[in-house]
Amino acid sequence: MEHYITVAGIGPGSPDYLLPVAKKVIENATVLIGSRRALTAFCREDQKSYSIGADIEGVLTYIEKVHIAEKVVVMVSGDPGFYSLLAALREKFGAAKLKVIPGISSVQLAFARVGEFWQDAVLLSMHGRRADDSALVYQPLKKLGFLTDGKHNPAFIAQLLIKQGWPPATRSWLCENLSYDNENIAALTLAEVSQVSGFHHCVMVVAHE
Repeated sequence: MEHYITVAGIGPGSPDYLLPVAKKVIENATVLIGSRRALTAFCREDQKSYSIGADIEGVLTYIEKVHIAEKVVVMVSGDPGFYSLLAALREKFGAAKLKVIPGISSVQLAFARVGEFWQDAVLLSMHGRRADDSALVYQPLKKLGFLTDGKHNPAFIAQLLIKQGWPPATRSWLCENLSYDNENIAALTLAEVSQVSGFHHCVMVVAHE
């Protein structure tokens, strides 16, 4: 019998945005692995759990120990294919051992909220990393979508984009707590964003017409 590790995208946060197929495998799992927030939202008392923290190697070692005897589901926020634990799982176990269930990315939801199509957008992460400057260079009609963090926050990104030739009047949106009751979306110019505080760990959409 083949023993797979299921990687399920749980969407941007609210259970309303969880795909039914992901809900089903999460309910049928004997071991759930995910962030503390995800485990609080989805883990039952009769299910084993393991919290994902900074020690990714520890998470992988735990999965290696239990996945033969257990139905393991790794819950990742958004979509597994966009800056998630999937890359580390593929490297450790190989693609053939994984079953991947897509989810709704926070970036996807952000573009939907502001009424922008994203088929031509450059999608980048500044969450725990720095995007290459070559991807940030201004071009007419260019669109960008960013995951941000406390260090590489929207103000930092806006200042960087202006240095890369983006007009200060370029439209941008800061989208935080997407799908939650306290969702907040601010529509600002890059010049205004360069002076804004807060909006850490949000999605930033930039579009020049």
